[in-house]
Parts: sequence; C-alpha cells; structure tokens
Amino acid sequence: MQASPTADTATPALPPLPPLAVQAERLVELGVHRLAGVSADEVRGFAARAAGAAGADGAGEGEGGGDGGALLAVHPDRVPASALVPLLDRGGKPGFVVTDMADIDDFAPCGIELPEGPGPLYLVGAPDRGDDLANWSPQEALPELAGRGRSPMLLSEGVHWVLQQPAALERNRCFMTIGSRLRKANGTFDARTPALWISNGTGRDGRERRGAPKAGWCWWNNRHTWLGFASTTGRTA
Repeated sequence: MQASPTADTATPALPPLPPLAVQAERLVELGVHRLAGVSADEVRGFAARAAGAAGADGAGEGEGGGDGGALLAVHPDRVPASALVPLLDRGGKPGFVVTDMADIDDFAPCGIELPEGPGPLYLVGAPDRGDDLANWSPQEALPELAGRGRSPMLLSEGVHWVLQQPAALERNRCFMTIGSRLRKANGTFDARTPALWISNGTGRDGRERRGAPKAGWCWWNNRHTWLGFASTTGRTA
C-alpha cells in the first residue's frame, strides 16, 4: 500500500508533560479520583511510586528524563470518556461529545492490553500527536505506527493528555485516537474512529461552542489534513 501524503513536519515541539506529582494533583483537582472510586492519596501515592521507579526524584522531571515522558491515566473501564471529556477546557469553554456519538463509551481498546495493577491508574509512555501522519487515513496510519514500535492511543488516554497538556490540542493540529474502536454485534468494526479536535461552532455543535474541545469521529478510510494520530511507546502499571 502506498502511503498517503504527509503534512508539513516542521511543527513546533510541544512542551514537556508536567511531573507525575503535578499530574496527580491535576486529576485530584478535577475530581477524577472520585469518578474512579479511589482516594486522592491513592492517586498521589501511585504517582510518587511511579516517579521513584523511573528515577525521577529530582533532576530530569518534565525534561525528557525521569517521569517527564509519562502520562498518568485511569483505566477507561473505571472512568469512561464521556465522564472525562466535559472536564476539558479551552478558553473557559468545556469539552463536549458530538451528538451523533452517544455510544462513545462503547469504543473499547482494540488489540491493546492495558496493564493490570492494584488500582485503576497506569502510565502512558511518551505521547506523540503524530503530526507527520496528518492526511493519512486510520487504515493507513495503524500499520505505520506499528512499524515504528508505537501503539495507537485510546480515546480516554487522549483526553487525559489534553487535560494535562492543553497545548496538545490546537487548531489545525488535532488528533485521532484509533486505539479505541467499536465492535458491532456481527463482529465487524464500526467505520467511525474517535478523535479530539476543536469545534468551529457550526451545525449541531452550536455557535456558543466555537473554540471548545470536542470528542467526535472520522471514517476509517478518510484522510484529514488537520488530524494526526496520537500514539505511545507503551503502557505500564
């Protein structure tokens, strides 16, 4: 299969993720721990242990060393995407799910085994927006990511990423999360693939939502010049 055209790869680098301790406080501030059914101290404790295991006690945090490349996430079976998306914020406008994706929580990990630990928290390694894959279709991008040794990000992971690093979502540089797919009753996959982008306030979104973060979908075989493919190096508990 011939690869589709790529977008301009000379894109500005995203700022580093906050240290895990800061990410933990962010989740507590948003009340994600309550949604997951754990205490704030459990979230903080997991982050502290993970940072220690990564040798992140001091220099290097948030700069590519230590825990700087790790994203703190909650298993989607404990906090579904529908509960996370409204926590997104851009310019004072909360995130929302498009009206024709009422089944958003039925999009589950596809070909991805999430790590099992004593609780619902885990780490997502080195998130990347996949800007260089803009204008590829999901069908084309999936094997390309595998060839790079990367795993496509889940929708819930993508939302966690934007919660911690809002700059990951910007106009004309948004992303799909094709690690989540919906399997139909007959065993085939729904042709929709989830994505995160910014609303233009048109159609059923409503003008009042212009500029708001948005969880929606794109077709499996379609290309979009403004959508990359979020991925990770792996997941650990």
